[in-house]
Amino acid sequence: MSEKIKIVLVDDEQLILEGVKMLLSAKENISVDFLATGGADILAHLGTLDQKDFPHIAMVDVQMKPMDGFELVEILKKNYPELKIIILSSHYKSSVLGYMIKLGVSAFLPKNSDKKTFIEAIETVEKNGMYFTKEDHEMLHSYMNMPARKKSLFDNEETLTNREVEVVKLICQEKTNHEIADILFLSPRTVESHRQRILDKIGAKNTVGIVIYAVINNIHTIPIKL
Repeated sequence: MSEKIKIVLVDDEQLILEGVKMLLSAKENISVDFLATGGADILAHLGTLDQKDFPHIAMVDVQMKPMDGFELVEILKKNYPELKIIILSSHYKSSVLGYMIKLGVSAFLPKNSDKKTFIEAIETVEKNGMYFTKEDHEMLHSYMNMPARKKSLFDNEETLTNREVEVVKLICQEKTNHEIADILFLSPRTVESHRQRILDKIGAKNTVGIVIYAVINNIHTIPIKL
C-alpha cells in the first residue's frame, strides 16, 4: 500500500476543522494528522516533528487572528519550502491570487467546495505540485492580458536565456535535476545553478512559481480542472 498523504489543517473555526477532517477521513490514502486553530499552533507542532512524520500538505485558512493566513504562508514557505499549501477561503480569491502564487501556494479552495473537489485537489497537489480550476486559469489569463499585473506578479523579472527557458520547460514536465542534466548534457550541479538563477530572475519562491511564470509567458500549458 502506498504512503498516505499526510495533511494538517489550520483554521480558527473549530467547526470547520472538524468538518473538513470528517470529510477527508473516509479516504484511505489521506491522513489528517493535526488540527491547528492558529498560526502559532501549527508552527509549534511542525517544530516537534521528525522528517518521517512531516506532513505533505497544509490546508490553511486566509482569515485568521491574530496571525492571518498570508503571514503564516510566508513563514511556512520560508521555513518549510517543500511543504505544499492549499488555501481555504470563504471569499473569492482574485484579489490575492497573484500574491499567493508568488509565495508558492499550490491550490485555492472555497470552503464550500464539495468532497470530490477537496479530494481531487489534495491528490493532484500531492502528485503534480499544484491544482488549477477553470476559474483559476481564467484569472491567470487576465494577468497575461494586463501587462501591469503581469509585471507585478514577478516584479524582479529579468530576461531568461535560451538555456534557462529549456530548463524551465523541463521543470514544468516534472523532470528532476538529474533527468534535466541527462537531457541537456549538463551536470546536476549546473542544472541546480540554472534553477536558482531562474528563481532569482523571476522573483519566485519555488517550482510552483516557475510553472506559473511559464504559463503566463506561454512557455507551458497547465491542465485545467473543469
